Amino acid sequence: MRPINRRPGPQILDFENYRDAFPELQSRLGPYCSYCERRIPTQLAVEHIQPKGLKRYEHLKGRWDNFLLGCVNCNGTKTDKDVALDKVFLPDRDNTFFAFTYTKDGQVLPSPNLNDDARRRIALHTLALTGLDKGPNEVMDENGKIVAIDRYNQRKEIWLVALESKEDLRDAPTPQMKRQIVRTAQGHGFFSIWMEAFADDAEMRRMLIDGFDRNGEFYGFPGTARDCFDPTGQPVSPRPHNGLDGGSKV
Repeated sequence: MRPINRRPGPQILDFENYRDAFPELQSRLGPYCSYCERRIPTQLAVEHIQPKGLKRYEHLKGRWDNFLLGCVNCNGTKTDKDVALDKVFLPDRDNTFFAFTYTKDGQVLPSPNLNDDARRRIALHTLALTGLDKGPNEVMDENGKIVAIDRYNQRKEIWLVALESKEDLRDAPTPQMKRQIVRTAQGHGFFSIWMEAFADDAEMRRMLIDGFDRNGEFYGFPGTARDCFDPTGQPVSPRPHNGLDGGSKV
């Protein structure tokens, strides 16, 4: 789960209509679900960390610090469940990259970095809250072909793309190829998979984190929390506290 820096809100007061925050959120964080990391060109929505459907959080309905971006699947699983901030790892206040690991067979699991039961329970609760612990969901089309319709299989597919890109870089280790790989990663999403695939390449990891400028254009994953990584692209834990409630658990 990519740790993000939403930065201070674009206005002093809360949003009267929370949907008005969407353009600024997408501009700052990119068109990616804050939970599953997929690139969602359409139907990405403003996600309320503390659910707007619960009366006790009604005062947070327009609050910038309560917003993330969510896809239909993650939002649909999370629904209006009460979120205790000390019981979940959140990408705007924890180093969520440190907390989870992505396996080549499509799973998202608590990271081996979590060497105590309390934090492992938090990781498992976070995965269950967003449905990232769900297995594959496949259907057969009219031609008898199996079609993946879930996040699990999409992660497997992106692993293949990332590993093929790594082979391409091995064959042609040029700056142009590195930039192309970052563009490919940005086009597919799944930041954490690309980071795992290039775990032994500090330069590529930093490019995925920082992006790069070329002719005034930005490539990479906008809004990634740079203070969650050291100069070699390894995760830093605990995340430096950014003033948000319940943060810096990892």
